[in-house]
Amino acid sequence: MNSRLTRTIALLVLSVLDVAIAQAETVLITGANSGIGLEFTKQYAAKGWTVIATHRRDETPDTLREVMQRYPNVRAERMDVTSRDEIYALAEKLKGTPIDILLNNAGLFLLGEDWHENAEGAGQAFGTFDWDQFDQFVATNIRGPMMVTEAFIEHVKASDQKKVINISSENGRVTGQVYCCGLYWYRMSKAALNKLMRELAVQLKPDGVIVVLFDPGAVRVEKQANFDFPGMVETDFTVRHMIATAEQLRLMDSGRFLRYDGIDSAL
Repeated sequence: MNSRLTRTIALLVLSVLDVAIAQAETVLITGANSGIGLEFTKQYAAKGWTVIATHRRDETPDTLREVMQRYPNVRAERMDVTSRDEIYALAEKLKGTPIDILLNNAGLFLLGEDWHENAEGAGQAFGTFDWDQFDQFVATNIRGPMMVTEAFIEHVKASDQKKVINISSENGRVTGQVYCCGLYWYRMSKAALNKLMRELAVQLKPDGVIVVLFDPGAVRVEKQANFDFPGMVETDFTVRHMIATAEQLRLMDSGRFLRYDGIDSAL
């Protein structure tokens, strides 16, 4: 093979790679080092997406290091969703990077050393409320997703898909059967998230941005591994279905609260 032909083939290969990189979808995932967020990171990476996996640790968690070793299309970034400075610093660092899906996943469910023995939530039960925990839930589950969305909205608008996906919960419903009792802070924060994101969906719809909320079901993540009640789903199962549902989202879907399989969930 002569040198001219070799050079031509090399240029063609580089051209194809450049196109593939340019067309690769990008997802930014908060709370990507464990639970649902980690599974999203793995599955989007396997699909060939560029994954920006954020965490709040001082160093990159081992769970993300393992994924990055397997998938070069994954990058880890520190971003505590309760820190305005860290959020806007990363948004500035990624300036000019289109983000097809902004996935607000980071959140609190239970706090306290005895969470594994107290399914109602230590500090979240009436009569034993921990008001410091209340502030943490507001900062993480409500203010966090809104700050992240505000900081990265121009990145989302610059993308092809223009999607903001929020991991909520059926515990945030204000209609239907009320399950007594406990988890007041968690349930309150998810209800507030649902309301805020539905309002935001209306505001951003003229810009072509799709804002939805997902109910992933009762997921057997690390902190719920010892829970065993009917209806629990495995992490890979619900994430696989949420990704498939996200692929089908259109602008008309903006503002919907969906179960992982795309069925409307009651608010």
